[in-house]
Amino acid sequence: METFLIRKNNIKLHFTKSNIVFEDNHLIIANKPPGLLVQGDKTGDKSLIDLVKEYLKIKYSKKGNVFLGLVNRIDRPTSGIVILAKTSKALSRMNSLIKNREIKKFYWVIISKNFPNNDGALNGWFRKNSKLNKSFVYEKKVTNSRLGSLKYTKIKDFKRYSLFEIDLETGRHHQIRAQFSKLGYPIVGDLKYGAKRSLKDGSIYLHSRRIIFEHPIKKNKIDLIAKPPRNGLWTASLFDLD
Repeated sequence: METFLIRKNNIKLHFTKSNIVFEDNHLIIANKPPGLLVQGDKTGDKSLIDLVKEYLKIKYSKKGNVFLGLVNRIDRPTSGIVILAKTSKALSRMNSLIKNREIKKFYWVIISKNFPNNDGALNGWFRKNSKLNKSFVYEKKVTNSRLGSLKYTKIKDFKRYSLFEIDLETGRHHQIRAQFSKLGYPIVGDLKYGAKRSLKDGSIYLHSRRIIFEHPIKKNKIDLIAKPPRNGLWTASLFDLD
């Protein structure tokens, strides 16, 4: 696999075999670095799917096209677990697990300022503005809105920040980002949702850390953890927590 450059930020992103957290004949699960697209878009930048396909071609000496189905997405500035299916059968069954909310997803997030509560739940009605690529949260149902919910548990307070684990019960567009922003506690680095400043590499402190589900073919329990990036606040404050 390769090290490549996201040119607009002049930041090198390293993606190697160590970013693969699980692989068998049916699935391959990666720890995506922040700044890397999950799948290609109009920018033409290389994506996670591109790199994993290259990895599979090299590992198994494949000459033709490689099938790789995307099961879940995370935002470009976010890091962490992305599930990819190596067969159409696995993809179909994983999509069913997603639809039936049978995949447990946990995130780590660092928010600006110290949050007053140690644990709780956040609920709201989400409406996506496609032109702005942004979601807005409402207390009551509005036109074209969908209900979103999560549970949070504080892990640690720092001088100016709080670290939380999020149990994401629904998967609305920018859900964690929008819900904490609405409360006045944006994610560190998240300019789109009210952070005071961006990070040099364009990332935000949101990491898809853990995922639990039943294997779609073998039916055994899969419980995986992906470590956060070794940089910035992650390195300075969380090295003993991951």
